[in-house]
Formats: sequence, structure tokens, C-alpha cells
Amino acid sequence: MDVLSKINRRKTPQGERARPDQVPNSAGGFVFAVTPEVRLRRFLTLGTDGGTFYVHAQELTADNAEVVLSFARERTDDLVREIVAISTAGRAPKQNPALFALAAAASLGDAAGRRTALDALPLVARTGTHLFLFARYIEQFRGWGRGLRRGVANWYTATSVDDLAFQTVKYRQREGWSHRDLLRLAHPRTTEDDRKRLFDWICGRGPALDGLRIVEGFERARTAPVAALPGLVSEYRLSWEMLPDHALGERAVWEALLDNGIPQTALLRQLPRLTGLGLLDPLGDRTAAVCAQLTDGERLRRGRVHPISVLVALRTYAAGRGVRGGGSWQPSRPVIDALDAAFYAAFDGVRPTGKRHLLALDVSGSMGATIAGLPITAREASAALAMVTAATERRHTIVGFTAAGKRWQDGSALRPLRIGPRQRLDDVLAGTANLPFGATDCSLPMLHALRTGLEVDVFSVYTDNETWAGKVHPFQALKQYRREVNPAAKLVVVGMTATGFSIADPSDAGMLDVAGFDAAVPTLLADFARG
Repeated sequence: MDVLSKINRRKTPQGERARPDQVPNSAGGFVFAVTPEVRLRRFLTLGTDGGTFYVHAQELTADNAEVVLSFARERTDDLVREIVAISTAGRAPKQNPALFALAAAASLGDAAGRRTALDALPLVARTGTHLFLFARYIEQFRGWGRGLRRGVANWYTATSVDDLAFQTVKYRQREGWSHRDLLRLAHPRTTEDDRKRLFDWICGRGPALDGLRIVEGFERARTAPVAALPGLVSEYRLSWEMLPDHALGERAVWEALLDNGIPQTALLRQLPRLTGLGLLDPLGDRTAAVCAQLTDGERLRRGRVHPISVLVALRTYAAGRGVRGGGSWQPSRPVIDALDAAFYAAFDGVRPTGKRHLLALDVSGSMGATIAGLPITAREASAALAMVTAATERRHTIVGFTAAGKRWQDGSALRPLRIGPRQRLDDVLAGTANLPFGATDCSLPMLHALRTGLEVDVFSVYTDNETWAGKVHPFQALKQYRREVNPAAKLVVVGMTATGFSIADPSDAGMLDVAGFDAAVPTLLADFARG
């Protein structure tokens, strides 16, 4: 045997380093390390709550925390800019990573950087709950010095008195904090009489306020008989969080809340309760109105409703039972249809590119791990995200891949998936969830197109980047495809976990690495495809 024939720079097994700049991933394959900026964006959008198939949440969080802390110490302004951009655009399904990173920036940067972070607090902590979470995180880094007190005080003075009153009665306490606690620490100063009286009322130093309607309504609802509560809800426009617990099982109360207009995110969460109370009968006028609100793209955008939040609501609602044993209900078919449409509506106006797309879903065993602390797996989320591109682009093919093995009936490790944008989203999720597990080989989409002569302009690979089982690296497979089929072919790697790995070659301008849960992904993919 000619041993020199084993030295091949065009085809290297994924278990071996093809280039000096490659690093080992958690599965034992060799990939590329993403830039600190990409790692930061993955953390802010994907979070680390669920860990990954190979890495526990605590270890993944520690790795990401080092990146965040480094930005907080050395590039505070860049960190705050990224936090504000992702948070205010509603690009992440959870605020926890953004608030944690903001707390780090407000603690570890220099004096100017800390001030910049605290000035951004009202932009990122837009509700009382967000503020309480920030307060919990900040104490993991520092004590309550003058700058922090001033920053929190500004949160209480930067908004109108009416908006502040609404926040204080809607979100009264969370995370071991209350507004009284924070006011006593921050000592905000104001010359406005109404704001002073509101502060006194929160701290228990004054009576119920006649001038602020929402506080007056809240106080009346605390002691009112149940029969009077629907009227109070209508009169004062109270939200469900402002009502006593015993009122939340009353149909008339929820009818009044619906008449007021329940915000989009709250409506998604309350669909099971509304169904259980008989308010979402398939043929009812109330159901039609709720479905119209669910699919209203403008309301979804104004409410910063993340598409993954809609996806989780759809999956939970269609199942007819709570994830943690929160009762059962008979799902209303029109509501399921509306949630399906709302998922696509939550993405802001993706325009078709006219390019030829191969959407390749990693369905290996590692993609079965839940992500971001949500009741959804990486493979299910990737299938849903791929459907947005499929619904937009006329010329597309969808395949699922793992690695060659006996679990696939025909012995192949890649096959076209019988899913499409005309299918219901819950059917798509069910179809991909039941595919056989196996090892990971992310070169297969390119090799499949090469072998079959499939004309592709953009390969979109949805993966956790834990590839290791192939005989050639994904970037090498793409280069071969470019040599033999389409020199302009591009690769987009949609990373579905917050690790530091990517199969995309960072030195190749025709390869792009993005964070999978980012609500901007479909538009970004289209822009990249167009050049």
C-alpha cells in the first residue's frame, strides 16, 4: 500500500484535523471556532438553560459566561449595543440572557461603560418582571453603589406616571424582589406630585390613590365580590395579573378581559384556560376574534412576540395538556390553525430570492436535546425555522440527515423529507420528531447534491455543529461541489445551540454562521442568498 496516498488535503475524515485552525467539538470531531461576536449572539438568542446533548447546562453556561464577562470588561459599549439591538427587536425568545449580560456590563466595565449599561436599563428591562430579574443578576456581580442606585432610580422616573403605575400593580414582586424593596434602595427623586404619591403608596406610606385610575381599580378589585369584578375590569382596564386568584376561574371575568384586549404574549399563554372555560368554541364569534388577533402581524411585532414563543404555544395547545401537569383541555381547531399562521406572521416580511435552496435538517441523536429551557428540541425548532424559508422560496428541497447506519430503513443517511409549507406546523414537528436517531455527518447535504447532480445555490444546514462521523469535512465537501457543479454555491450554518463551534469556514465569504433562534434569521438568509 502506498502510505503517501493517505495524505489528502481535499478529503479528511471529520475525526481528524483538516486545517491547523480547527478545534475539537464536544463529540470528538474537528470544526471551526466561532468568533467572540458570534458566540455572544448565540448566547443572547439561544441561552444555555437546556445545555446540549453532550454538554450539561452548567458547563455550557460557564463557557458562555466567560465570553460575556470578557465583553463586559473590555468591550462594554459593544456588549450593550448588541444587547439593546437583540432585546428591543424581540429577536430572542427569553430576556434572561440579555438581562444577565446587562448586569455584567453594569458591573465589570469602566466607569463610562457601567454608566452606558445602566442608561440602557429602561430599554432592556421593559417590565417590572425584567427589572426584578436584573436586580437578582446584578447582585451576583456587585453591591448597591451610587451608580447602580441612580440607574435603578432612573427606571422609576424615565417613564410616565400612568405607565409606571400600570407596571407596579401588574408585576408586584418576582425573583425575591418587590418594587418597595427597589425604591428603598434606589431613592428616586421627583418633583411630580403624582409620582411622589405613587412611590409613597408602593412603600406603604400613603393611602390608595384617587388620581391614578389603575391603582384605584386594583385596590377596589382586591376586596370586591366576584360578581363585581367584570365591571371593574371594564371600567379600569385591569389585566388578569391585577385580579385576586379566585377571580381567574370565572368565565365572565375573562370575557371582560378579552373585551379590553389581552396582549399578544399573555393571550398565547391563556389559550388553554380560555378553552377550558368554553370561550373558544370552534363556531363562536369570540373564537373568530381571538384567532384574528393571534394572526395579526402588526400586533405580533408591536408585542415583540418571538416566533419560537408561538411555536411553543402551538405545540402545548395542540397537545391538549400542560407540560408540567397544568390540566387538560380539548383544543379548538380554529385556534390551532391560527397559531400555525401566527408562527409565519411573526417573521417580518421575508422576501423571496428566487435562488435554489437545499434546506438540510440535522436529525441526529444530539439534536433531540431540548434547548433554551423550552419544551422543544433542537430538531423540532430547526424544522419550524426551515418551513419559513420553504414557505417563501418556490425552488427548495428539504432533506434530513444523520450518519450512515442501520436505523434508516434503506441504509441511507440522508433522504428527502415529506414536509412542506402547506402542511400544518404541528404535523411537521411530529414528522421530524419521529425520525431515527444516529451519529452526525454535516457533509452529507453537499455530498448528496454532488452525487445526484442537484443544482443548489444555497445550502442551509440546521445543526448543533457536533459533526464527527463523516469521511470528509463539510467545508471540503462544499468546495468539491463548487468545483464540479456550482462555483457560486453558498453555505449557511444555522447553529441551534450556544456552543463555540461551526462547520462554516470563517475565511470563506461564501459561508455564513447564524444563531438559530434569532427571529431575524429568515430575512438574514434571504439577504445573504441575494449577495
